[in-house]
Amino acid sequence: MSDGGLSDLFEMTAAPSAEPAPKTKRRRSPALRIVGNVALVAAATVVVVAALRAGSVHAPLLLVIALLAGLRLVTIAAAAVRPPRTIRGGANSGGASARAADSLRATVRRWERTLDKAHSDSDTYARNVLPVLGELADERLRLRHGITRAGDPGRARELLGEEAWAVLSDPGRRGLKTRDLDTYVQAMERL
Repeated sequence: MSDGGLSDLFEMTAAPSAEPAPKTKRRRSPALRIVGNVALVAAATVVVVAALRAGSVHAPLLLVIALLAGLRLVTIAAAAVRPPRTIRGGANSGGASARAADSLRATVRRWERTLDKAHSDSDTYARNVLPVLGELADERLRLRHGITRAGDPGRARELLGEEAWAVLSDPGRRGLKTRDLDTYVQAMERL
């Protein structure tokens, strides 16, 4: 359970949700990869040599093995430098920005669910929403006026207004109504 801080709001990692998490690719051990590549080259060698012999063409076995091993090394190198796959339905640009946009979308959805739940559950409001509102107010006050609510409560109260101050200063207060949130958002925008 998170503490509902600003870092949770702006963190670029996807939160646990009802949506399935993307599958992570498990890496095999280097020895297992080498054995798999040797088996692949051996199988391809058998097929190529059989095809050449069926066509009455004789090529040195070491040449066929060297060519197939070289081809496999080229495919491994190409796979290592290919760009990351983009997320379906994500941003149209590169993979990293698509993942960031997708993470941002997941964070916004998580906050939408939290805010919806906070309307009916006062504990969710007091535990998750109110601390973030307070941090946002402190950050706006600090950036625009060089103060915080704790540092200069009188000036902060004056700048926020009585209604917004009451929302932030009473942690035991029950959930907000939509019109109260509108008042608070307008006070934040005035800062």
